Amino acid sequence: SWALALCHTPPSLPRYLAKLSSVGSISEEETCEKLKGLIQRQVQMCKRNLEVMDSVRRGAQLAIEECQYQFRNRRWNCSTLDSLPVFGKVVTQGTREAAFVYAISSAGVAFAVTRACSSGELEKCGCDRTVHGVSPQGFQWSGCSDNIAYGVAFSQSFVDVRERSKGASSSRALMNLHNNEAGRKAILTHMRVECKCHGVSGSCEVKTCWRAVPPFRQVGHALKEKFDGATEVEPRRVGSSRALVPRNAQFKPHTDEDLVYLEPSPDFCEQDIRSGVLGTRGRTCNKTSKAIDGCELLCCGRGFHTAQVELAERCSCKFHWCCFVKCRQCQRLVELHTCR
Repeated sequence: SWALALCHTPPSLPRYLAKLSSVGSISEEETCEKLKGLIQRQVQMCKRNLEVMDSVRRGAQLAIEECQYQFRNRRWNCSTLDSLPVFGKVVTQGTREAAFVYAISSAGVAFAVTRACSSGELEKCGCDRTVHGVSPQGFQWSGCSDNIAYGVAFSQSFVDVRERSKGASSSRALMNLHNNEAGRKAILTHMRVECKCHGVSGSCEVKTCWRAVPPFRQVGHALKEKFDGATEVEPRRVGSSRALVPRNAQFKPHTDEDLVYLEPSPDFCEQDIRSGVLGTRGRTCNKTSKAIDGCELLCCGRGFHTAQVELAERCSCKFHWCCFVKCRQCQRLVELHTCR
């Protein structure tokens, strides 16, 4: 069957990460052997870093949820399949969708491992002790600064090893490595300074601050913008090595923070099971919008059905002393538009 055929394609990063996201706790070396899609060097890393693997699993889940949030109104909505690869062939091809999935997955692992370090879950790392003393702005570095260096380093070791094992000169390996790094850069460039004031009656005579990772939603927004402005590239020999350069020579070279892709994307309008494209039939659309979530674009010109549906919601809420809110359950008729 086509599902079995897909199983024999080389495992992609989203395939093994999405599988990781659905397993239980990874606390024994035998579990590493059973994880589908890991290459041997990743299995070895898993065994040596058992305590970190639950964070990798959380990072994978975070990445899938963020991808589905960012693309909820697009023709391709980052839907996962029960078969392998879980995102369909869209991600095994060098499209801009693949670029986003690799970037958000790499960022998810770095983010979750970093947060685990700060929360004291891991013995191998803790807060970032390099952030100390008094800053040029005059505040005292204190508290627990997020150890983003450890999170990024672990993501590089665990996630990138698959591409490096293929030989980093293949076009797709170069693309994946670039987008993995762009995902981690999206966290690094949005690191925040958080502060707390100390003094009489809450005055800010003394201010202690620490560095913190941004909310993952902010990382998702940043990478979605990079997706919209992604650069189509092609491999070219530069000196003694191969590099990716813009396919259109008139475009300025991409930076380390930009996403790059090798192949144009399909239009995602019609279902193509072999490629893992679900199509847009039955998707809810916005009748009044002219953007991609509008019925005209999302339904690819096929038209849409309109139905009256009853929506249950809380209403007439009242605060009762003390201390709870009591609401009534109200029914409301709304128009629901779905693609033909």
